[in-house]
Amino acid sequence: MKNLKFMVFFLLPAVLGMTACAEEERYKGGATDSDAPGQVTIDSVKPLYGGARFYFTPPTNEDLLKIDAEYTNAEGKTFLFTASYFAHSIEVYGFSDVSPRKVRLYAVDRSNNRSAATEREVTPDEPAFTRVAASIVVKPGFSSFFMDWENELTQNVNVYVNFSYTHEGTKREFTSVFSSNLPTDRKFINDLPLTPAELVSVSVQVEDLYGNKTAPIDKGQISLNEDAKLPKNIWTLPEPAEQVGTDVIDGVPYPVLQVSGNHYEGKLRYVYDDIINRGDNLNFIHTGGAGKTGIASDGNVPWNLIIDLGDYYELSRIVTVQRHSGGLQNVERGQYYRDENVGLYNMYTWNDTTSTWERIGTESTKIPIPPSNIDELQYVKLGEAGDMAYMYPDDPKYTKRTRKFRYEALKSFDGDYTSESADCLSEITLYGRKAPN
Repeated sequence: MKNLKFMVFFLLPAVLGMTACAEEERYKGGATDSDAPGQVTIDSVKPLYGGARFYFTPPTNEDLLKIDAEYTNAEGKTFLFTASYFAHSIEVYGFSDVSPRKVRLYAVDRSNNRSAATEREVTPDEPAFTRVAASIVVKPGFSSFFMDWENELTQNVNVYVNFSYTHEGTKREFTSVFSSNLPTDRKFINDLPLTPAELVSVSVQVEDLYGNKTAPIDKGQISLNEDAKLPKNIWTLPEPAEQVGTDVIDGVPYPVLQVSGNHYEGKLRYVYDDIINRGDNLNFIHTGGAGKTGIASDGNVPWNLIIDLGDYYELSRIVTVQRHSGGLQNVERGQYYRDENVGLYNMYTWNDTTSTWERIGTESTKIPIPPSNIDELQYVKLGEAGDMAYMYPDDPKYTKRTRKFRYEALKSFDGDYTSESADCLSEITLYGRKAPN
């Protein structure tokens, strides 16, 4: 056994907390011995996705400490799983397919003596990593493409995206890796400088924690959609409601009111000046608690930001940048993805014919909160890059022709997007194309 390479997985059933004292007694001093405990009795086996659960009866040795389960894969690597001697079952994972596997169970005493093996063959259900691989769908976006997948077992997987294209006569090849354990997930490959005629070849692979990995799965070639950043130098914003009493553009009264962003250090004009708020400046809007009437103290949300685009466009996507209060060194997270900033919002275009706002899509846009295990500087980098969203995320396309755009802030990030403290925003950038006359 000394030459085998092991991976060890510890199982911690809730019963451990109830029996900690008894478990501790077994670690206390006393004479060691070389007598192996009795064998484990396997009562039954339940196949799992990529594994199996073994129900067992432990031997009756007084110095019994734990139960080990192990198997060796086709590459000669041995995986070890451990459960308390108080447990009645142990789970084993990491099988690469649905072929029969032999698993060995051992009793181990406090002198680290192992019993003889009790071996049982099991045929597992399909593992999570191949199920995820089969569910991946690749879709074109605007200067980007994205992958959707399902992982109903919520097991940890790595998704490898291999893509290549030829641009300006040079072939380029890349691989991006995404880790996920969400039941459904979507990941983007952004900022590809390609025209719709420059096709992207895509293949994917999925890997689990046990070293199992699918062969490359060809997803074919895709043509990306093309858009451009809208010029902000021709944008105008109507006066805040508290200054004019009503919201009128080109003589048309709007049924919603422009918020004031001029409270405290904030200025409404900062929201489209192409300067983001960093730790060393104060470039953001602050509503001062202005809600749906646009007047301060009415309540924090919802509030509306209305933009006259200066011409008619068909919109494709939006990038928003949050307020940052991370200190002068600009390495602290500050308020990124927290209260004060907008985490949930709606978007609208203006219909000239009916003089009404038309909501873009049916779902509110939710800015995802980055994983909690990243460091402060990574939060800063993500916050400064901004948060991009498509107007139609599941089926990327352009909006109807419009000259006016409305951003409706709903909630901040806190309380799982339920807090009404969303009263700041640093920058809005829109993408799309000039609408035909």
